[in-house]
Amino acid sequence: MIAGVSEAGSARHDGVVALTIAETRRALATQFRAAGLDTPELDARVLIGHALGVGHAELAAAPSRILSGDEAKAIAEMAQRRLAREPVARIIGWKEFWSLPLRIDAATLVPRPETETVVEAALAAIDALGRRSRPLRVADLGTGSGAILLALLAELPNAFGVGTDTSVPALSLARANARRLNFPHAQFVACDLAAALRGNFDLIVSNPPYIASADIAALAPEVRDFDPPRALDGGRDGLDFYRAIAAMAAPLLAPNGAVVVELGAGQAEAVAALFAATGLAVLPPRTDLNGVPRALTAQNRA
Repeated sequence: MIAGVSEAGSARHDGVVALTIAETRRALATQFRAAGLDTPELDARVLIGHALGVGHAELAAAPSRILSGDEAKAIAEMAQRRLAREPVARIIGWKEFWSLPLRIDAATLVPRPETETVVEAALAAIDALGRRSRPLRVADLGTGSGAILLALLAELPNAFGVGTDTSVPALSLARANARRLNFPHAQFVACDLAAALRGNFDLIVSNPPYIASADIAALAPEVRDFDPPRALDGGRDGLDFYRAIAAMAAPLLAPNGAVVVELGAGQAEAVAALFAATGLAVLPPRTDLNGVPRALTAQNRA
């Protein structure tokens, strides 16, 4: 039984209602919807599929299968975590990004769909100057789970990539993701942004902390209560890390190299000014699927 929900016609084991897969999915979706969760049906399907070890297709193919007591208990426990606003990706321990299944944990951000805009902008900068198959050097500053770096290496077959982070647990996770997904040309270094790096890089990417310190308390619980604070806090105005990246980018870039950073909402103009002040050529920001300027590219045209 899921959180006290029962339905007519369900089987009973030792006097306890045992629900089918379909009944459980409907019950969870109803609870999630009542709690105000954004995607109640999807969350229910993902959690049930994870508990049963099956994909969406297998789940849909057996709607009338009765759950065992252990299965129902596992689903109920995950449902309570989601009702406490823990993100589904954290509950199941992985998130798809750029079609790559990435392990995540408490040390890293959950990779978000809008961050794929950074990958798109970075690839556009590479494409503008030649073939993707040419040898390239890529750096990802504040790599977290390795999401952006590994997505780029998936598209750049002869690239060498290095990801940096101050969090040793995050770097351990990124290394594990690279090994599991077979990216032998990815390396990971513990340092503050690019402190341990030396040029020349064809591409520098980053999704830095960009939330103004005073705004963190108003974030959605899924972000505020579960993402690492160090990965969110961009200082008083949210621009601290952009200032640092802008100051170190030009000496690290190869001729015609580019730096691409993710933007917070409303930050495009201020971040563009920071990079332009260093002599880099700033391109118009690339928007995400919601029309928000999400990725800024600055090129070394010296």
